[in-house]
This record gives sequence, structure tokens and C-alpha cells, in this order.
Amino acid sequence: MARALEQSAGRYLDCCCSSSSRKNSTAHSAGPPSSRQRFQRPESFENPPMYVAVMTYLGFGIVTLFGYFRDFLRAVGLEKCHIAREREEQKDFVPLYQDFENFYTRNLYMRVRDNWNRPICSLPGPVFDVMERVSPDYNWTFSLTGKTIDDVINMGSYNYLGFAENDGDFLKTVADRTQQYGLGVCSTRQEMGNLAIHEELEQLVASFLGVESSMIFGMGFATNSMNIPALVGKGCLILSDELNHTSLILGARLSGATIWVFKHNNMQSLERLLREAVCSGQPRTHRPWRKVLIMVEGIYSMEGSVVRLPDIVALKKKYKAYLYLDEAHSIGAVGPTGRGVTELFGLDPSDIDVMMGTFTKSFGAAGGYIAGKKELVDHLRSHSHSAVYASAMSPPVTEQILRAMKCIMGLDGTTVGQARVHQLAENTRYFRSRLQEMGFIIYGNDDSPVVPILLYMPGKVVAFSRAMLKRKIGVVVVGFPATPITEARARFCLSAAHTKAMKYSPRPQQHNNNDDTDFELDS
Repeated sequence: MARALEQSAGRYLDCCCSSSSRKNSTAHSAGPPSSRQRFQRPESFENPPMYVAVMTYLGFGIVTLFGYFRDFLRAVGLEKCHIAREREEQKDFVPLYQDFENFYTRNLYMRVRDNWNRPICSLPGPVFDVMERVSPDYNWTFSLTGKTIDDVINMGSYNYLGFAENDGDFLKTVADRTQQYGLGVCSTRQEMGNLAIHEELEQLVASFLGVESSMIFGMGFATNSMNIPALVGKGCLILSDELNHTSLILGARLSGATIWVFKHNNMQSLERLLREAVCSGQPRTHRPWRKVLIMVEGIYSMEGSVVRLPDIVALKKKYKAYLYLDEAHSIGAVGPTGRGVTELFGLDPSDIDVMMGTFTKSFGAAGGYIAGKKELVDHLRSHSHSAVYASAMSPPVTEQILRAMKCIMGLDGTTVGQARVHQLAENTRYFRSRLQEMGFIIYGNDDSPVVPILLYMPGKVVAFSRAMLKRKIGVVVVGFPATPITEARARFCLSAAHTKAMKYSPRPQQHNNNDDTDFELDS
């Protein structure tokens, strides 16, 4: 895997590399650093050379000019337009889509669409099989060849602890639950869909997090978007990190509360807004805000950065605000025993008013949870739209979460779960240190299994993705408008199931997780 990255680095990312290799002094330390050391260790957000930014803008300018030229050819009938268009009698209607979105889709995105939405035809574990497809019309349409690209190393899934697996011994309880309860509940939990295993999981989540109570939901996105409106409303203030996930943003907008955005992980920006909120109150009336809610994530999925939780908790207490922590990417993935950023920093879970997380990453399942004080959870049970109207979590999904969480906690009588947590940390530190030695510009915290590699130029984004697939490495590449125009990147997601042997073997095999030696990583 590293050898393929080295080859790709020299060919596709030469202008993104720094002038000298950077060493990671903490990657091979004798033991894990203390919570204070983790907090003080700076995160990597290296700025590119000026010429890289200039060339990036120039590249977008060139493809934009060619896009307008091709639109002209389509208008005069010299080139066929494959995209759906409005009928002539609808020309006076309000456009269904924004004009620039259509322009960007037909002239830029379509040319490189083969790098996304690749069909997978196997278990999305540490390796997977990709269905081969071809396009006769420059990515406007695709057709499958019937062949597959086998054993592609999966560096794009959020399978942090390797629980997306098909081991028959591990999944036996899931199969048993499926036979007992079926696949779907077909009812909400307040009607006929409340099962014993749902309540068992809620008790286990509360025990795992060290809080009084918890509530589970069938969809991770809805856990944020449908529950935030039940916590805050008109007359409340939300202070949101500028890089928060779309589910948090949507929930904040649906709540009707006033939203102020602070700079990412910038405590000076956050404190300035908190001070203004306390001193000035609501606009015009200057009445005190009913609630002030700080919303942050544990690990930011596009940046690989870890929230500065100790500072935020201190500010929250100082200004008597509430704290909403989204641990979608951090629960199970960081901390000595996988209990998230609160454990990573050695904080008391009671300092976090609302603890949210998902089961779609580290637990290899679906859905989400909200945990905290019993009064909070009881309020959500009767006021959350997701709790009242959404169908209950599928029984086999619930059992999968139960067996994964029990494995992490050691309640299954094995050390496999803790071995996976430790292996993920080792893989993360090793992978980041090797990329830095190779001269890549990477973002994020050393503890984060999300590793963004900066590519910058639009041409390099698509070339990198295609080159990686040729080398049987599946990666996620992201560019404008999903990122700032000068910060296009490839995002690697590490897993405990990844091994060093994968970079040497042309056909990497999944390891039997019953054997603890499968999770050993050489120094």
C-alpha cells in the first residue's frame, strides 16, 4: 500500500510536496501520550506554496472557459447535449436548478464522474471488489462489462474497527435475531415497534458512555436533524463550528433558533461570540437568550481534526452555555478504550450536555444515539420527530450494534475489541508518519483515523483517483464545491482491519479476527 502511494506521489503529487520531508516525532514513542500532551500537540494544517494556489485557480479558469465554449457549440447545434433540459413551453418558468449548478454539472463534473459512485459487488471490508464499467460518451452514461476489479484495498469506508465483516462465528447472534424478530419492525417505538433489544441497547450505550440514559434512532443523519429542533427553538442561540456536518446545519436551521458561526476550532472566535451573546442578548429587544447551545464534532470528517474539547468545556462552564457533541467519527475510533474524545482528553462525560453519535462507522451498522441526563432523554422520547414518527431500528441492525459494543467493552469474554481499538491507533500513527516522511501535505490530528491528503489542482484530483484504482487502492477524492476551491483532497480512512501485509500482497486476504496476532503491527 505504501509502495503504491510512493509511486503515485512522484507522478501525481509532485507540486503538492513540501521541500523537505517532515518527521513525526510522536509516531514511535514508547507509550501513548497523556491527555494534556494530546491537547497541546498542534494539528497539521500546512499551507501550500503560492504557485500551487495560482495554478489551481488557473486550472479552474481554463476548464470554465472551455465549458462556456462547449455550451456555445451546443446552442448552435454543433454538439449534442446529453443532459436533461426544460421543454420550450417551460422557458418562462422559474428554473428548477441554479444556472451555475447546471453549468458545473454538465461541463466539469460529467468529465470526471467515473471517480465517484463506483459500484461495489462484495463486502466493504478492508478489501472489496469493484464492478468494471465503461462509458462510450465521456461519462454521460455507463455500462458494466461484467468483469470485476478484485481485492481493491478499501481506504474510503468508515469501517474504523473492522466490524463490517462476514465472519460466520461473529454474526451468528445477528442471524439468530433475524430469525426471532425478522428484518423490519414496521412501526414506531411509541406504537408497536418497541423491542426488548432496543431497550437493552440503550442501557448498554449509556453504560459504555458513562451517562445516565440514552436513546437510539434508526438513522444517523436524522439523529441530528430531527432532534436539535426538539432541544432549541425561537429565542435560543446556536454557536456552530464552521465545518460542522450538514446534518447539524440542517437541524439548526429547522429549529428556528438564531445561528452564529465561529471559526473552526478557534477558541478566540467562540469566546467572542459567547461574550457578545451574554452581554448583548437577543437583537433589538436585548432580552437574554433562552438557551445558548455550542455545537461541535469530535472528529471532523473532511479535515481529520479533533475538537479542542477541554477548552470548549471550560468556555461552556464560564458562560453558562450548553454543549452538543457529535461523535459520529470519534466514538469507538479514539480513546484508550474507544469511548471517544471525552476519554481521549480525560474529561468527565457529565460535562457534555448532549452526547450524540452514530453506529454507521465504528460499529459497522446503522442508526445513531443521543445520550446524557435522564431528563434530556425523557424529553426527546416525547418531543423528537425522529422518535415519534420514524420506524424503529431493524432488529438485526440492533443486534449487530450490541455484539460490536460488547466486543469493544470486553463483555463477550474476549480481548478482540480492545485489540482492534489499539490496532486502529497504531495504523493511524504509522500511516500518518509514513505520509509525512514521503513529503505529502496532510491535514488533521495524529489521533484521527481520517487522513486528508491535499491535491489542490483539479487535474490531479481525478488523476490521483484513477491511478490509485489501477494500483488496487480505493480512495475518496473531494474537490470544489465540497471543499474550498484551493483545498481539493483525497481522504483516506484507516481501519483496524488494515495490515502492513496489504502493501506487499497482490491479493490481500481478510484475517481471522479470532486470533489476536492478526492485530499485531511491527514496530
